[in-house]
Amino acid sequence: MRHGDKVKNLSRTKSHRDALLSNLASQLISHKRIVTTIAKAKALRTYVEPLITKSTKGQSKEQVTHQYRIVFSYLQDKEAVKELFTVVGPKVAGRPGGYTRVIKLGRRPGDNAEKALIELVDFNEIYGKGKDEGKAAAGKRTRRAGGSKKKADTSKTGETGKEDKGAE
Repeated sequence: MRHGDKVKNLSRTKSHRDALLSNLASQLISHKRIVTTIAKAKALRTYVEPLITKSTKGQSKEQVTHQYRIVFSYLQDKEAVKELFTVVGPKVAGRPGGYTRVIKLGRRPGDNAEKALIELVDFNEIYGKGKDEGKAAAGKRTRRAGGSKKKADTSKTGETGKEDKGAE
């Protein structure tokens, strides 16, 4: 039984699994989306999201250097770490988690394995919000803020409406 065992082994040894996830994570950061099997995509999501969180923290220079070193110990790829801290981190800094999306693609012809596309959420302009829509949505944060403005407008029109009814 697997009580308390939350590690997806992917039928590999620990060293092979670490190397696999490290390579997949660096490719995901470099290319922003990759196609792999569903099991690998789900395992990669739990591997890469804490690394992206480490890149979003804006702290002092010593702490950022420490975060660089921690992330490099996982990825072992200087270019991917640089891309993560300069491009990906600042873009997803406002998001409170959930940096990746897994989309099922069907089955692979050769071995009938289920394929999936895993991508970084903020780097897909087609599926998510576009640049213009993002600016418009940033102005309106909650429904209540819009509702209170409408109430103020209706109360003004309501007062004028009562005056008009009284005049008739």
